[in-house]
Amino acid sequence: MSPAAQPTENSSPSGSKNNPEKADVILAGALEVFSERGYAAASMEKIAKAASVSKPTLYKYFQDKEGLFLALVRQLTNKNQARLPMLLAHSGEDIRPQKVLKKIATMVINDFPRDEAILKLMRLIIGESERFPHLAQTFVREIEKPMFEKFAAYFAQQTQLQLSDPMVTARVFTGSIVHYLIIQKVLYGDEVMPLDCDRMVDGLVELITAKDKTFSP
Repeated sequence: MSPAAQPTENSSPSGSKNNPEKADVILAGALEVFSERGYAAASMEKIAKAASVSKPTLYKYFQDKEGLFLALVRQLTNKNQARLPMLLAHSGEDIRPQKVLKKIATMVINDFPRDEAILKLMRLIIGESERFPHLAQTFVREIEKPMFEKFAAYFAQQTQLQLSDPMVTARVFTGSIVHYLIIQKVLYGDEVMPLDCDRMVDGLVELITAKDKTFSP
């Protein structure tokens, strides 16, 4: 690492120990540069320029490009990560999994297309995964793996569903939603093979909860 790139003693990969507003400005500039140039061509100098900050200021908040990219991923996925445990906590007899799963699936499918930043991030990760597999693995490890584990724990509690492998069910549920969003929104498949959101959600939830004989719509 060059002398100019050395982080200061107060540096924080997430920027949380500094000015949060300044960190947000830097992350917005980083998203712009990453989206336009890709990960390889995005330099810390270009990111500093896009964020209208000096390079020393940039390194005060984020010690390197990979740390900055990870902080961006965390920022853009933080909302859904925070909402998921709250939604899954409603697992009592009075709130059936059909309602919980439908609410989650509908929320994600409706929110995703409205968030241009998330769309840009997903296209970037998919596009750069071959050249930079560690970036994709970081996304899977930091974001996807904890989500799968939360869903698997929830499904394990729903004994009335008679699921043989809660983790597989978690992967099927989340994977189906992600695949739907990638095909319909990231790859612009809405016009090629349209599929109504409600139809997708109802079919998926019915598939997962088919063995729940205690539920009456």
